[in-house]
Amino acid sequence: MSLVDAVLAARGLSEPAARKIFLHPDYEATRHDPFLLPDMNLAVDRLVRAKESSEKVVIYGDYDIDGLTASTVLLKSFEAFGITASVFIPNRFIEGYGLSRAAIKMLAEQGAQLIVTVDCGSLSHKEIERANELGVDVIVTDHHSVAETMPPAVAVINPKRPDHDYPFIDLAGVGVAFKLVQALQTKLDGLAPGQEKWLLDLVALGTVCDIVELRDENRTNVYWGLEVMKKTRRPGIKLLMAVSRVEPEKLVARSLGFGLGPRLNASGRLETAQLALDLLVTDDNTLALELAERLDMMNRERRTEQDRIFKAARSLADTMHSDKVLIVSDPTWSHGIIGIVAAKLLETYRKPTFVLQELEDGTAKGSARSYGDFSAVEAIRATESHLIKGGGHKLAAGVTLEIKNITAWQRAMNEFYDSLKLTDQLRHLDVRSDVTLPDFSKCTEGNVSELSLLEPYGNGNPEPVFEFPGLTVTSRRTMGADNQHVKYRFLDQKGQSMEMIAFNKADEFTAEIGAEVTAWGELDINEWNGRRAVEGRLLKLQAIV
Repeated sequence: MSLVDAVLAARGLSEPAARKIFLHPDYEATRHDPFLLPDMNLAVDRLVRAKESSEKVVIYGDYDIDGLTASTVLLKSFEAFGITASVFIPNRFIEGYGLSRAAIKMLAEQGAQLIVTVDCGSLSHKEIERANELGVDVIVTDHHSVAETMPPAVAVINPKRPDHDYPFIDLAGVGVAFKLVQALQTKLDGLAPGQEKWLLDLVALGTVCDIVELRDENRTNVYWGLEVMKKTRRPGIKLLMAVSRVEPEKLVARSLGFGLGPRLNASGRLETAQLALDLLVTDDNTLALELAERLDMMNRERRTEQDRIFKAARSLADTMHSDKVLIVSDPTWSHGIIGIVAAKLLETYRKPTFVLQELEDGTAKGSARSYGDFSAVEAIRATESHLIKGGGHKLAAGVTLEIKNITAWQRAMNEFYDSLKLTDQLRHLDVRSDVTLPDFSKCTEGNVSELSLLEPYGNGNPEPVFEFPGLTVTSRRTMGADNQHVKYRFLDQKGQSMEMIAFNKADEFTAEIGAEVTAWGELDINEWNGRRAVEGRLLKLQAIV
Protein backbone atom coordinates (compact mmCIF):
# COMPACT_ATOMS: atom_id res chain seq x y z
CA MET A 1 0.00 0.00 0.00
CA SER A 2 1.35 3.44 -0.95
CA LEU A 3 1.62 6.25 1.59
CA VAL A 4 -1.32 8.02 -0.07
CA ASP A 5 -3.51 4.92 0.15
CA ALA A 6 -2.52 4.42 3.79
CA VAL A 7 -3.40 8.01 4.72
CA LEU A 8 -6.71 7.92 2.83
CA ALA A 9 -7.67 4.69 4.58
CA ALA A 10 -6.74 6.15 7.97
CA ARG A 11 -9.01 9.12 7.27
CA GLY A 12 -11.97 6.98 6.29
CA LEU A 13 -11.63 7.43 2.54
CA SER A 14 -11.29 3.84 1.36
CA GLU A 15 -14.33 3.75 -0.94
CA PRO A 16 -13.47 4.56 -4.59
CA ALA A 17 -16.21 7.19 -4.91
CA ALA A 18 -15.13 9.03 -1.78
CA ARG A 19 -11.48 8.88 -2.83
CA LYS A 20 -12.29 10.28 -6.27
CA ILE A 21 -14.24 13.24 -4.87
CA PHE A 22 -11.49 13.99 -2.36
CA LEU A 23 -8.54 13.68 -4.73
CA HIS A 24 -10.21 15.38 -7.70
CA PRO A 25 -12.94 17.76 -6.45
CA ASP A 26 -15.60 18.47 -9.05
CA TYR A 27 -16.54 22.17 -8.98
CA GLU A 28 -20.01 21.71 -10.44
CA ALA A 29 -20.85 18.53 -8.54
CA THR A 30 -19.88 19.93 -5.12
CA ARG A 31 -21.41 23.37 -5.65
CA HIS A 32 -24.50 23.93 -3.50
CA ASP A 33 -27.47 26.06 -4.54
CA PRO A 34 -26.74 29.58 -3.22
CA PHE A 35 -30.45 30.23 -2.71
CA LEU A 36 -30.46 27.66 0.10
CA LEU A 37 -28.63 30.24 2.20
CA PRO A 38 -30.95 32.39 4.34
CA ASP A 39 -32.19 35.66 2.78
CA MET A 40 -30.25 35.13 -0.44
CA ASN A 41 -33.31 35.85 -2.56
CA LEU A 42 -33.91 39.09 -0.64
CA ALA A 43 -30.31 40.20 -1.17
CA VAL A 44 -30.38 39.43 -4.89
CA ASP A 45 -33.67 41.29 -5.40
CA ARG A 46 -32.30 44.35 -3.57
CA LEU A 47 -29.09 44.38 -5.61
CA VAL A 48 -31.01 44.00 -8.86
CA ARG A 49 -33.06 47.02 -7.84
CA ALA A 50 -29.87 48.91 -6.97
CA LYS A 51 -28.54 48.27 -10.46
CA GLU A 52 -31.79 49.26 -12.16
CA SER A 53 -31.91 52.52 -10.18
CA SER A 54 -28.16 53.22 -10.51
CA GLU A 55 -27.86 53.41 -6.75
CA LYS A 56 -24.55 53.96 -4.99
CA VAL A 57 -23.53 50.71 -3.30
CA VAL A 58 -20.76 50.49 -0.72
CA ILE A 59 -19.08 47.19 0.15
CA TYR A 60 -18.22 47.40 3.85
CA GLY A 61 -15.21 45.15 4.29
CA ASP A 62 -12.92 44.00 7.05
CA TYR A 63 -9.20 44.49 7.51
CA ASP A 64 -8.19 40.83 7.60
CA ILE A 65 -7.51 38.70 4.52
CA ASP A 66 -10.93 37.09 4.56
CA GLY A 67 -12.58 40.50 4.51
CA LEU A 68 -10.17 41.93 1.94
CA THR A 69 -10.59 39.06 -0.50
CA ALA A 70 -14.37 39.05 -0.01
CA SER A 71 -14.45 42.80 -0.71
CA THR A 72 -12.43 42.30 -3.89
CA VAL A 73 -14.67 39.42 -5.04
CA LEU A 74 -17.78 41.60 -4.68
CA LEU A 75 -16.19 44.72 -6.17
CA LYS A 76 -14.97 42.92 -9.30
CA SER A 77 -18.29 41.07 -9.66
CA PHE A 78 -20.44 44.15 -9.13
CA GLU A 79 -18.40 45.95 -11.79
CA ALA A 80 -19.10 43.08 -14.20
CA PHE A 81 -22.82 43.12 -13.36
CA GLY A 82 -23.00 46.89 -13.90
CA ILE A 83 -23.63 47.74 -10.23
CA THR A 84 -22.03 51.02 -9.15
CA ALA A 85 -19.92 50.08 -6.14
CA SER A 86 -16.96 51.10 -3.99
CA VAL A 87 -15.25 49.53 -0.99
CA PHE A 88 -14.87 50.92 2.51
CA ILE A 89 -12.28 49.17 4.71
CA PRO A 90 -12.43 50.22 8.37
CA ASN A 91 -9.18 51.10 10.10
CA ARG A 92 -8.40 48.70 12.94
CA PHE A 93 -7.14 51.59 15.08
CA ILE A 94 -9.97 54.06 14.36
CA GLU A 95 -13.27 52.35 13.51
CA GLY A 96 -12.24 48.92 14.85
CA TYR A 97 -13.81 45.65 13.75
CA GLY A 98 -17.14 45.58 11.98
CA LEU A 99 -19.78 48.19 11.34
CA SER A 100 -19.44 51.47 13.21
CA ARG A 101 -22.06 54.20 13.50
CA ALA A 102 -19.50 56.89 12.68
CA ALA A 103 -18.52 55.16 9.45
CA ILE A 104 -22.16 54.57 8.50
CA LYS A 105 -22.92 58.26 9.03
CA MET A 106 -19.95 59.24 6.86
CA LEU A 107 -20.98 56.83 4.08
CA ALA A 108 -24.58 58.11 4.19
CA GLU A 109 -23.35 61.69 3.88
CA GLN A 110 -21.31 60.61 0.84
CA GLY A 111 -24.46 59.31 -0.82
CA ALA A 112 -24.44 55.59 -0.06
CA GLN A 113 -27.89 54.07 -0.55
CA LEU A 114 -27.01 50.42 0.06
CA ILE A 115 -24.26 48.88 2.18
CA VAL A 116 -23.23 45.27 1.63
CA THR A 117 -21.08 43.93 4.46
CA VAL A 118 -18.54 41.16 4.10
CA ASP A 119 -17.17 39.12 7.00
CA CYS A 120 -19.06 41.22 9.56
CA GLY A 121 -22.48 42.56 10.55
CA SER A 122 -24.31 39.62 12.12
CA LEU A 123 -24.25 41.22 15.59
CA SER A 124 -24.45 44.86 14.43
CA HIS A 125 -28.07 45.45 15.46
CA LYS A 126 -27.65 49.06 16.66
CA GLU A 127 -25.39 50.04 13.78
CA ILE A 128 -27.86 48.73 11.19
CA GLU A 129 -30.73 50.47 12.99
CA ARG A 130 -28.74 53.70 12.61
CA ALA A 131 -28.21 53.01 8.90
CA ASN A 132 -31.95 52.55 8.47
CA GLU A 133 -32.58 55.86 10.24
CA LEU A 134 -30.24 57.52 7.75
CA GLY A 135 -32.09 55.97 4.81
CA VAL A 136 -29.39 53.42 3.99
CA ASP A 137 -30.31 49.77 3.42
CA VAL A 138 -27.92 47.05 4.57
CA ILE A 139 -27.25 43.54 3.28
CA VAL A 140 -25.15 41.43 5.63
CA THR A 141 -22.89 38.68 4.30
CA ASP A 142 -21.01 37.05 7.15
CA HIS A 143 -19.95 33.76 8.71
CA HIS A 144 -19.48 34.69 12.37
CA SER A 145 -21.68 33.58 15.26
CA VAL A 146 -25.21 34.98 15.31
CA ALA A 147 -27.62 36.12 18.02
CA GLU A 148 -31.11 34.72 18.60
CA THR A 149 -32.55 37.61 16.58
CA MET A 150 -31.13 38.98 13.36
CA PRO A 151 -30.26 42.66 12.90
CA PRO A 152 -32.83 44.76 10.96
CA ALA A 153 -31.10 44.40 7.60
CA VAL A 154 -32.69 43.77 4.21
CA ALA A 155 -30.94 40.39 4.29
CA VAL A 156 -28.60 38.54 6.63
CA ILE A 157 -26.78 35.86 4.64
CA ASN A 158 -24.92 33.74 7.16
CA PRO A 159 -24.55 29.94 7.13
CA LYS A 160 -24.27 30.00 10.94
CA ARG A 161 -27.98 30.90 11.11
CA PRO A 162 -30.08 27.91 12.22
CA ASP A 163 -33.06 28.67 9.95
CA HIS A 164 -31.92 27.34 6.57
CA ASP A 165 -31.18 24.14 4.64
CA TYR A 166 -27.73 24.97 3.29
CA PRO A 167 -25.70 21.75 3.65
CA PHE A 168 -22.33 23.26 4.67
CA ILE A 169 -22.01 25.90 7.39
CA ASP A 170 -18.24 26.46 7.62
CA LEU A 171 -17.79 28.83 4.69
CA ALA A 172 -15.32 31.67 5.15
CA GLY A 173 -16.54 35.24 4.69
CA VAL A 174 -15.16 35.21 1.15
CA GLY A 175 -17.01 31.94 0.57
CA VAL A 176 -20.31 33.59 1.52
CA ALA A 177 -19.54 36.55 -0.76
CA PHE A 178 -18.80 34.12 -3.59
CA LYS A 179 -22.20 32.45 -3.07
CA LEU A 180 -23.82 35.88 -3.48
CA VAL A 181 -21.99 36.23 -6.80
CA GLN A 182 -23.24 32.82 -7.93
CA ALA A 183 -26.79 33.82 -7.00
CA LEU A 184 -26.54 37.14 -8.87
CA GLN A 185 -25.39 35.28 -11.99
CA THR A 186 -28.88 33.77 -12.24
CA LYS A 187 -30.50 37.23 -12.42
CA LEU A 188 -27.98 39.58 -14.02
CA ASP A 189 -25.85 39.59 -17.16
CA GLY A 190 -22.17 40.52 -17.20
CA LEU A 191 -20.55 37.50 -15.59
CA ALA A 192 -21.28 34.47 -17.72
CA PRO A 193 -21.64 31.05 -16.09
CA GLY A 194 -18.17 29.63 -15.51
CA GLN A 195 -16.44 33.01 -15.54
CA GLU A 196 -16.84 33.29 -11.78
CA LYS A 197 -14.13 30.60 -11.52
CA TRP A 198 -11.55 33.33 -12.20
CA LEU A 199 -12.43 34.67 -8.74
CA LEU A 200 -11.37 31.43 -7.06
CA ASP A 201 -7.80 32.64 -6.47
CA LEU A 202 -9.28 35.24 -4.11
CA VAL A 203 -11.67 32.71 -2.58
CA ALA A 204 -8.79 30.30 -1.94
CA LEU A 205 -6.66 33.01 -0.35
CA GLY A 206 -9.37 34.13 2.08
CA THR A 207 -10.50 30.58 2.86
CA VAL A 208 -7.03 29.25 3.70
CA CYS A 209 -6.00 32.29 5.72
CA ASP A 210 -9.21 32.31 7.77
CA ILE A 211 -8.49 28.68 8.78
CA VAL A 212 -11.99 27.34 8.13
CA GLU A 213 -12.32 23.61 7.50
CA LEU A 214 -11.09 22.51 4.09
CA ARG A 215 -14.02 20.19 3.47
CA ASP A 216 -16.94 20.25 1.06
CA GLU A 217 -17.11 23.49 -0.96
CA ASN A 218 -14.12 24.95 0.86
CA ARG A 219 -11.86 22.15 -0.34
CA THR A 220 -13.18 22.43 -3.88
CA ASN A 221 -12.78 26.21 -3.96
CA VAL A 222 -9.23 26.07 -2.61
CA TYR A 223 -8.25 23.14 -4.86
CA TRP A 224 -9.30 25.00 -8.00
CA GLY A 225 -8.38 28.40 -6.57
CA LEU A 226 -4.75 27.31 -6.38
CA GLU A 227 -4.90 26.32 -10.05
CA VAL A 228 -6.36 29.73 -10.93
CA MET A 229 -3.70 31.49 -8.86
CA LYS A 230 -0.91 29.71 -10.74
CA LYS A 231 -2.07 31.60 -13.85
CA THR A 232 -3.73 34.54 -12.11
CA ARG A 233 -4.59 37.65 -14.09
CA ARG A 234 -4.06 39.89 -11.04
CA PRO A 235 -0.77 41.87 -11.09
CA GLY A 236 -0.93 42.28 -7.31
CA ILE A 237 -1.03 38.56 -6.61
CA LYS A 238 1.66 37.83 -9.21
CA LEU A 239 4.04 40.35 -7.67
CA LEU A 240 3.15 39.40 -4.11
CA MET A 241 4.16 35.83 -4.98
CA ALA A 242 7.42 37.20 -6.38
CA VAL A 243 8.39 39.17 -3.24
CA SER A 244 7.27 36.22 -1.09
CA ARG A 245 9.56 33.93 -3.12
CA VAL A 246 6.62 31.69 -3.97
CA GLU A 247 7.06 29.90 -7.28
CA PRO A 248 3.65 29.64 -9.04
CA GLU A 249 4.30 26.09 -10.24
CA LYS A 250 5.01 25.00 -6.64
CA LEU A 251 2.05 26.84 -5.14
CA VAL A 252 0.27 25.01 -2.29
CA ALA A 253 -2.09 26.04 0.49
CA ARG A 254 0.88 26.59 2.81
CA SER A 255 2.15 29.24 0.36
CA LEU A 256 -0.99 31.25 1.07
CA GLY A 257 -1.01 30.83 4.83
CA PHE A 258 2.70 31.45 5.39
CA GLY A 259 3.77 33.44 2.33
CA LEU A 260 1.08 35.70 0.89
CA GLY A 261 -1.18 35.92 3.94
CA PRO A 262 1.21 37.50 6.46
CA ARG A 263 2.21 40.18 3.96
CA LEU A 264 -1.38 41.08 3.12
CA ASN A 265 -2.24 41.21 6.82
CA ALA A 266 0.79 43.34 7.70
CA SER A 267 -0.64 46.62 6.42
CA GLY A 268 -3.82 46.30 8.48
CA ARG A 269 -1.82 45.33 11.56
CA LEU A 270 0.56 48.29 11.35
CA GLU A 271 -1.24 51.04 9.41
CA THR A 272 -4.22 50.53 7.12
CA ALA A 273 -5.49 47.49 5.22
CA GLN A 274 -6.36 49.80 2.33
CA LEU A 275 -2.85 49.13 0.99
CA ALA A 276 -3.57 45.41 0.78
CA LEU A 277 -6.93 46.05 -0.89
CA ASP A 278 -5.26 48.36 -3.42
CA LEU A 279 -2.82 45.56 -4.25
CA LEU A 280 -5.62 43.04 -4.82
CA VAL A 281 -7.75 45.29 -7.05
CA THR A 282 -5.14 47.12 -9.13
CA ASP A 283 -4.54 46.35 -12.80
CA ASP A 284 -1.37 48.50 -12.84
CA ASN A 285 1.87 46.49 -12.76
CA THR A 286 3.99 49.41 -11.54
CA LEU A 287 1.65 50.16 -8.65
CA ALA A 288 1.36 46.46 -7.84
CA LEU A 289 5.16 46.12 -7.56
CA GLU A 290 5.38 49.20 -5.34
CA LEU A 291 2.64 47.89 -3.05
CA ALA A 292 4.00 44.33 -2.94
CA GLU A 293 7.44 45.59 -1.89
CA ARG A 294 5.89 47.88 0.70
CA LEU A 295 3.84 45.03 2.18
CA ASP A 296 6.96 42.85 2.30
CA MET A 297 8.80 45.55 4.24
CA MET A 298 5.86 46.03 6.60
CA ASN A 299 5.78 42.29 7.25
CA ARG A 300 9.41 42.43 8.40
CA GLU A 301 8.50 45.30 10.74
CA ARG A 302 5.55 43.28 12.02
CA ARG A 303 7.78 40.32 12.88
CA THR A 304 10.16 42.54 14.87
CA GLU A 305 7.32 44.08 16.87
CA GLN A 306 5.67 40.70 17.34
CA ASP A 307 8.87 39.29 18.87
CA ARG A 308 9.05 42.22 21.31
CA ILE A 309 5.44 41.81 22.44
CA PHE A 310 5.74 38.03 22.72
CA LYS A 311 8.79 38.33 24.97
CA ALA A 312 6.99 40.78 27.27
CA ALA A 313 3.80 38.70 27.29
CA ARG A 314 5.76 35.60 28.27
CA SER A 315 7.17 37.42 31.27
CA LEU A 316 3.61 38.07 32.47
CA ALA A 317 2.32 34.60 31.60
CA ASP A 318 5.17 33.01 33.56
CA THR A 319 3.62 34.41 36.77
CA MET A 320 0.18 32.88 36.10
CA HIS A 321 0.87 29.23 36.89
CA SER A 322 -2.55 28.52 38.40
CA ASP A 323 -4.64 30.26 35.72
CA LYS A 324 -6.40 27.93 33.29
CA VAL A 325 -7.03 30.85 30.92
CA LEU A 326 -4.25 33.38 30.32
CA ILE A 327 -5.22 37.06 30.16
CA VAL A 328 -2.32 39.48 29.71
CA SER A 329 -2.37 43.18 28.86
CA ASP A 330 -0.10 46.18 28.33
CA PRO A 331 -0.52 49.71 26.93
CA THR A 332 2.48 49.39 24.58
CA TRP A 333 1.25 46.36 22.68
CA SER A 334 -0.24 46.99 19.24
CA HIS A 335 -3.80 45.78 18.78
CA GLY A 336 -2.87 44.80 15.25
CA ILE A 337 -0.35 42.20 16.41
CA ILE A 338 -1.74 40.79 19.65
CA GLY A 339 -3.79 38.10 17.88
CA ILE A 340 -0.60 36.46 16.59
CA VAL A 341 0.94 36.74 20.05
CA ALA A 342 -2.13 35.07 21.58
CA ALA A 343 -1.64 32.13 19.21
CA LYS A 344 2.04 31.84 20.14
CA LEU A 345 1.23 31.97 23.86
CA LEU A 346 -1.37 29.22 23.43
CA GLU A 347 1.22 27.08 21.68
CA THR A 348 3.80 27.78 24.40
CA TYR A 349 1.64 27.37 27.52
CA ARG A 350 -1.11 25.14 26.09
CA LYS A 351 -3.81 27.34 27.60
CA PRO A 352 -6.60 29.45 26.04
CA THR A 353 -5.22 32.98 25.84
CA PHE A 354 -6.48 36.56 25.65
CA VAL A 355 -3.97 39.32 24.85
CA LEU A 356 -5.10 42.92 25.36
CA GLN A 357 -3.88 46.37 24.45
CA GLU A 358 -4.73 49.00 27.06
CA LEU A 359 -5.82 52.22 25.37
CA GLU A 360 -5.65 55.86 26.48
CA ASP A 361 -9.45 56.13 26.70
CA GLY A 362 -9.56 53.66 29.58
CA THR A 363 -10.59 50.65 27.52
CA ALA A 364 -8.69 47.58 26.43
CA LYS A 365 -9.08 45.69 23.16
CA GLY A 366 -8.01 42.11 22.87
CA SER A 367 -7.78 38.99 20.77
CA ALA A 368 -8.38 35.43 21.94
CA ARG A 369 -7.12 32.08 20.78
CA SER A 370 -8.46 28.79 22.15
CA TYR A 371 -8.41 25.06 21.45
CA GLY A 372 -10.22 21.83 22.21
CA ASP A 373 -13.57 22.03 24.01
CA PHE A 374 -13.13 25.56 25.36
CA SER A 375 -15.04 27.96 23.10
CA ALA A 376 -13.68 31.50 23.20
CA VAL A 377 -16.95 32.99 21.99
CA GLU A 378 -19.01 31.05 24.57
CA ALA A 379 -16.60 32.17 27.29
CA ILE A 380 -17.08 35.77 26.18
CA ARG A 381 -20.85 35.39 26.36
CA ALA A 382 -20.62 33.83 29.83
CA THR A 383 -18.58 36.77 31.14
CA GLU A 384 -20.22 39.56 29.13
CA SER A 385 -21.26 41.51 32.27
CA HIS A 386 -17.57 42.52 32.54
CA LEU A 387 -17.28 43.51 28.88
CA ILE A 388 -18.28 46.32 26.58
CA LYS A 389 -18.54 43.93 23.63
CA GLY A 390 -17.10 40.75 22.22
CA GLY A 391 -17.66 38.04 19.64
CA GLY A 392 -16.08 35.78 17.07
CA HIS A 393 -15.56 32.06 16.67
CA LYS A 394 -14.96 29.06 18.91
CA LEU A 395 -11.18 29.18 18.53
CA ALA A 396 -10.61 32.89 17.82
CA ALA A 397 -12.46 35.93 19.10
CA GLY A 398 -12.17 39.57 20.12
CA VAL A 399 -13.19 41.61 23.17
CA THR A 400 -13.42 45.20 24.40
CA LEU A 401 -13.68 46.11 28.08
CA GLU A 402 -12.71 48.79 30.57
CA ILE A 403 -9.17 48.47 31.91
CA LYS A 404 -10.45 48.66 35.49
CA ASN A 405 -12.48 45.48 34.86
CA ILE A 406 -9.62 43.30 33.61
CA THR A 407 -8.83 41.73 36.99
CA ALA A 408 -12.47 40.91 37.74
CA TRP A 409 -12.96 39.55 34.22
CA GLN A 410 -9.83 37.43 34.55
CA ARG A 411 -11.28 35.89 37.70
CA ALA A 412 -14.67 35.34 36.05
CA MET A 413 -13.08 33.78 32.97
CA ASN A 414 -11.12 31.26 35.03
CA GLU A 415 -14.20 30.47 37.13
CA PHE A 416 -16.11 29.82 33.91
CA TYR A 417 -13.36 27.47 32.73
CA ASP A 418 -13.54 25.56 36.02
CA SER A 419 -17.33 25.33 35.78
CA LEU A 420 -17.05 23.42 32.51
CA LYS A 421 -15.16 20.59 34.24
CA LEU A 422 -13.22 19.85 31.08
CA THR A 423 -10.99 16.79 31.15
CA ASP A 424 -7.84 15.89 29.27
CA GLN A 425 -7.79 19.02 27.12
CA LEU A 426 -4.13 18.55 26.22
CA ARG A 427 -5.09 15.59 24.05
CA HIS A 428 -6.36 18.13 21.49
CA LEU A 429 -2.82 19.51 21.15
CA ASP A 430 -1.03 16.19 21.11
CA VAL A 431 0.55 15.04 17.86
CA ARG A 432 -1.53 12.27 16.28
CA SER A 433 -0.23 10.01 13.58
CA ASP A 434 -2.18 8.95 10.53
CA VAL A 435 0.01 5.98 9.77
CA THR A 436 2.64 4.01 11.71
CA LEU A 437 5.60 2.87 9.59
CA PRO A 438 7.89 0.17 11.02
CA ASP A 439 10.87 1.51 9.04
CA PHE A 440 11.88 4.01 6.34
CA SER A 441 11.44 1.66 3.37
CA LYS A 442 8.28 3.40 2.12
CA CYS A 443 9.84 6.86 2.49
CA THR A 444 11.00 7.00 -1.12
CA GLU A 445 11.06 10.16 -3.18
CA GLY A 446 8.24 8.82 -5.36
CA ASN A 447 5.97 7.94 -2.44
CA VAL A 448 6.60 11.23 -0.68
CA SER A 449 6.07 13.27 -3.86
CA GLU A 450 2.75 11.46 -4.35
CA LEU A 451 1.53 12.83 -1.01
CA SER A 452 0.89 16.14 -2.80
CA LEU A 453 -2.27 14.50 -4.16
CA LEU A 454 -3.75 15.06 -0.69
CA GLU A 455 -3.37 18.83 -1.01
CA PRO A 456 -4.68 21.35 -0.18
CA TYR A 457 -3.75 20.91 3.47
CA GLY A 458 -5.27 22.95 6.26
CA ASN A 459 -7.90 22.85 8.97
CA GLY A 460 -9.87 19.61 8.57
CA ASN A 461 -7.24 18.14 6.25
CA PRO A 462 -3.88 18.48 8.00
CA GLU A 463 -0.62 17.37 6.47
CA PRO A 464 -0.26 13.64 7.25
CA VAL A 465 1.83 12.66 10.25
CA PHE A 466 3.80 9.41 10.33
CA GLU A 467 4.95 7.55 13.42
CA PHE A 468 8.31 5.76 13.37
CA PRO A 469 8.91 3.44 16.35
CA GLY A 470 12.20 1.80 17.26
CA LEU A 471 14.64 4.38 15.91
CA THR A 472 18.17 5.05 17.09
CA VAL A 473 19.68 8.55 17.18
CA THR A 474 22.92 8.57 15.18
CA SER A 475 23.50 12.34 15.05
CA ARG A 476 22.13 15.55 16.54
CA ARG A 477 23.10 19.09 15.64
CA THR A 478 21.61 22.49 16.31
CA MET A 479 21.12 25.09 13.60
CA GLY A 480 20.09 28.73 13.24
CA ALA A 481 21.52 32.03 14.47
CA ASP A 482 20.59 31.15 18.05
CA ASN A 483 20.89 27.38 17.68
CA GLN A 484 17.11 27.29 17.95
CA HIS A 485 16.59 24.53 15.38
CA VAL A 486 17.71 20.92 15.70
CA LYS A 487 18.37 18.27 13.05
CA TYR A 488 18.53 14.57 13.85
CA ARG A 489 19.64 11.56 11.85
CA PHE A 490 17.79 8.39 12.78
CA LEU A 491 18.55 4.77 12.00
CA ASP A 492 15.66 2.31 11.66
CA GLN A 493 15.72 -1.40 12.55
CA LYS A 494 16.66 -2.34 8.97
CA GLY A 495 19.72 -0.12 8.97
CA GLN A 496 18.18 2.64 6.81
CA SER A 497 18.64 6.26 7.87
CA MET A 498 16.75 9.53 7.45
CA GLU A 499 17.16 13.08 8.71
CA MET A 500 14.39 14.98 10.49
CA ILE A 501 14.46 18.66 11.47
CA ALA A 502 12.53 20.48 14.20
CA PHE A 503 12.25 24.25 13.87
CA ASN A 504 12.49 26.34 17.06
CA LYS A 505 12.44 23.18 19.17
CA ALA A 506 16.11 22.64 20.07
CA ASP A 507 15.30 23.15 23.75
CA GLU A 508 12.44 20.67 23.61
CA PHE A 509 14.10 17.83 21.69
CA THR A 510 17.21 16.79 23.61
CA ALA A 511 17.65 13.07 22.85
CA GLU A 512 21.35 12.33 22.48
CA ILE A 513 23.30 10.04 20.13
CA GLY A 514 22.59 6.40 20.89
CA ALA A 515 19.14 7.01 22.36
CA GLU A 516 16.29 4.73 21.24
CA VAL A 517 13.19 6.74 20.38
CA THR A 518 9.85 6.89 18.63
CA ALA A 519 9.56 9.87 16.26
CA TRP A 520 6.51 11.53 14.76
CA GLY A 521 6.85 13.77 11.73
CA GLU A 522 5.70 14.99 8.35
CA LEU A 523 7.55 13.99 5.19
CA ASP A 524 8.90 16.27 2.50
CA ILE A 525 11.57 16.43 -0.20
CA ASN A 526 14.48 18.69 0.65
CA GLU A 527 16.20 20.31 -2.32
CA TRP A 528 19.64 21.80 -1.69
CA ASN A 529 22.39 22.60 -4.17
CA GLY A 530 20.70 20.48 -6.83
CA ARG A 531 20.35 17.45 -4.56
CA ARG A 532 17.01 16.00 -3.49
CA ALA A 533 16.42 13.82 -0.46
CA VAL A 534 13.46 12.75 1.64
CA GLU A 535 13.48 14.59 4.96
CA GLY A 536 11.11 14.68 7.92
CA ARG A 537 9.75 17.64 9.88
CA LEU A 538 10.04 16.39 13.45
CA LEU A 539 6.94 17.07 15.54
CA LYS A 540 7.34 14.78 18.54
CA LEU A 541 10.08 12.65 20.02
CA GLN A 542 9.64 10.10 22.78
CA ALA A 543 12.29 7.99 24.44
CA ILE A 544 11.76 4.22 24.44
CA VAL A 545 12.13 3.00 28.01
